[in-house]
Amino acid sequence: MSDPSPNLEVATVRRVTARLMPLFCLMYLIAYIDRQNVSYAKLDMVQALGLSEASYGLGASLFFIGYFLFEAPSNLILAKVGARVWFARIMFTWGLVTLALGFTQNTTMFYVLRFLLGVTEAGFFPGVLYVLTLWYPQSHRARMVGLFMIASAIANAVGAALGGLLLDLDGLLGLAGWQWVFLATGAPAILLTPYVLWKLPNGPAHARWLPDDQKAWLAKMLDTERGGAVDDHRGAWKAIFDPRVLLLAGLYIGMPLGAYGLSYWLPTIVKSFGVSNTTNGLINVIPWLMVAVALWAVPRHAARHGASAWHIAGPVLLGALCLVLSVVLPGPVLKFAALCIAAPAIFAAQPVFWSLPPSFLSGPRAAAGIAAINAIGNLGGFIAQNMVPMVRDATGSNLAPMLALAAVLLVTSLLIFYAMRKLGRRDLA
Repeated sequence: MSDPSPNLEVATVRRVTARLMPLFCLMYLIAYIDRQNVSYAKLDMVQALGLSEASYGLGASLFFIGYFLFEAPSNLILAKVGARVWFARIMFTWGLVTLALGFTQNTTMFYVLRFLLGVTEAGFFPGVLYVLTLWYPQSHRARMVGLFMIASAIANAVGAALGGLLLDLDGLLGLAGWQWVFLATGAPAILLTPYVLWKLPNGPAHARWLPDDQKAWLAKMLDTERGGAVDDHRGAWKAIFDPRVLLLAGLYIGMPLGAYGLSYWLPTIVKSFGVSNTTNGLINVIPWLMVAVALWAVPRHAARHGASAWHIAGPVLLGALCLVLSVVLPGPVLKFAALCIAAPAIFAAQPVFWSLPPSFLSGPRAAAGIAAINAIGNLGGFIAQNMVPMVRDATGSNLAPMLALAAVLLVTSLLIFYAMRKLGRRDLA
């Protein structure tokens, strides 16, 4: 009699994916648009509030300070109270803050609200990464993280198209275009909150749509991977200081630095080509569609051929090269083409990277460790959104900041191999 587990595995993973991933992706799409809408609001908001490029960059980057301070505590609370209530709270509060940004009056208010946006959103991305460890065995997680992160690419594409169109609503109902950017992107988070409370289960045991045999198979697989260890919240915070966690956190800084540096500044680069706001937004859809393809393809290649350090370092190196080409190549078409390759390369490294922490952490310790890695790593976003305008102001060139980002990515790619040796592994399988 044949072993039913392969068919049971396929059916279980397929059912869980169909039920959970569309909702997670929709939530992340809304979160990422709310995080990145400042890159389009900036095109008019700087002049309206009398801000310099550097002061606006500082305000935008304060998101990451709030995010850093509250990331690990948020994930530990999620591990205790469950995903349903905590994700609903996160969405509702970040939506309120985004709406408030539409009524920013001065520099101080902008700084405070961007910090609060980081506080309220803290825990969502690492929270989903932790929740995926409750639903998927290790062999499926990189693909699921890649699928989840595709929402960030779609968000950038949708945000690009919306950002330009909303800016051109300037004057409608007495509101400036930059105000419409915040109001139209903040409302969906609030509207989706009741649906999250209604539809999202806290774990497989609470999923009424998961048959008993699939629940049993999933519980058995996850228990085997944990080595039979029982989840214990006591001392879970100590995972933050695990040397492997700190190593991965330091390594991860370069990836958000490159990603946020590029996505934050890309609309400014394209505007320098002499296009309208609407055209700017539509043109910026192109690189993010390519990011979506890369986030789908790279994890699948890793799953089929065996994940290695090259699945992380390779895309990062390619991203660095293309950022340099975006500066040295002649003409806006070739420059933009280089950026269209750099964007997917920078993002494509992350799904395989995020398969590393659950290989040595589980339960509440995974929640704390993943949050710490993401919180420390996302300080790269803070650095990027200050470094990019500083380089721009120092050089007078909209493209010169890409060289600084390329240098960071080059160093990151070299550190990846060092980190793999320190972790005592040559592959990631």
